[in-house]
Amino acid sequence: MALETAYIQDKLAQTFGNNVLNFEMKRDIFTFEATPNTIHEVIRFLKEQEDLNFHFLTDLAGIHFPDNDETHQFAVTYQLHNWIENVRIRVKTYLPDPAEVDTVTDLFLCANWMEREAWDFFGINFKGHPQLKRILNMEEMVSHPMRKEFPMEDSGRTDKDDRFFGRTPVNN
Repeated sequence: MALETAYIQDKLAQTFGNNVLNFEMKRDIFTFEATPNTIHEVIRFLKEQEDLNFHFLTDLAGIHFPDNDETHQFAVTYQLHNWIENVRIRVKTYLPDPAEVDTVTDLFLCANWMEREAWDFFGINFKGHPQLKRILNMEEMVSHPMRKEFPMEDSGRTDKDDRFFGRTPVNN
């Protein structure tokens, strides 16, 4: 029997109740949200349940939504893969600013660098991370360059217009 999205949703809803929500198929991948205080346990559940078997963390990424309400300023998305049934899912959690969520490095070692990248570029703090430090930018850098308030390169350049990158230009 193939692993059906309805089965995954039912198991999650039975175990976590209102802490998992907004289940949908989005661009051919089953997607849902989990509250920040339960995201670690939701991911542990998906990995450790023998009938779910999401043993591979494909990706973890940070996102900045400056126009959202203050409780949804940032998001962390986790993409998991069940190799046995060849099923992929995406789990999202929304965070306020300053963004902070539990690390999943204890569940997936590969999350180490992914979480460091999300911290480096977005300033999302992963509580319990064994070595949360910059991975691609210089240690001396004080900002997080993928945040929407970070300016795009040289403001005098004419080939790059902030409007095309989801950023509104600052009027001086």
